[in-house]
Amino acid sequence: MTEAIFTRDGAAFVASRYAAGPWHPELQHGGAPSALVAWAAEQVPTASPMRVARVTVELLRPVPVDRLEVETEVIRDGRKIQLVQVRLLHAGKEVTRGNVLRVRIADEPLPEGAAIEGGPGSPDDVAPDTRFKRGFPDSVNFGANFDMRRIRGGFGELGPGKMWFRQHRALIAGEPQTPVTRAMAVADFSNGIAPMLPFDAWTFLNADLTVSFARAPVGEWLFSDAETWLGDDGAGLAMTRLGDSRGWFGRAVQSLLVERR
Repeated sequence: MTEAIFTRDGAAFVASRYAAGPWHPELQHGGAPSALVAWAAEQVPTASPMRVARVTVELLRPVPVDRLEVETEVIRDGRKIQLVQVRLLHAGKEVTRGNVLRVRIADEPLPEGAAIEGGPGSPDDVAPDTRFKRGFPDSVNFGANFDMRRIRGGFGELGPGKMWFRQHRALIAGEPQTPVTRAMAVADFSNGIAPMLPFDAWTFLNADLTVSFARAPVGEWLFSDAETWLGDDGAGLAMTRLGDSRGWFGRAVQSLLVERR
């Protein structure tokens, strides 16, 4: 695969057709700018070894499938905590803002029973399933960047969703994937794999995404165990537990805007 989701253009990044989402072919899936925000923050040097503990992304405006300028600013820089703000701009207008919290890494052996227990199992236990991709009008979009192993959920099935994802397309041409960017991309599928309303009659896009990490994800396959809560005022929440072959590693929340088509 040669066409990445983004390609560098100087200090900016040009989105390919594989950044597009299900709501409109010229607008990005929320996972694309969310992963780009995380990647940009991970490029900022730290005073000591650190990992990402939280990423909060505000999708301030629809993000076009086009050229994005990226700006980073260190809000707080210390030996134990770093907070980086990332801004994505289109034609000089801010479309996405992210805050990425990084915390120091230390060798702290835990007492027995204090570590995270349980997990989703293994993707090898689930057969490949392409039914989820039917929710995407075309095969060339953000959903086409993933192998998926579906237990339940998707645009065609209402209720909670459980699915394994493996991102096989590069986020940025010439750059390796990182565990955090993979997790951000998967987390933004939460509302898609756990819909409470039919996709052909309703939209339920997210205005933000927050992912908190108890530990760094491992491996290529990541699991999302998602559910959606809808209010009676045109808003709602999509939430997921995130896991890998080692167990659970994080949680994600999206704020939803719900409208009839």
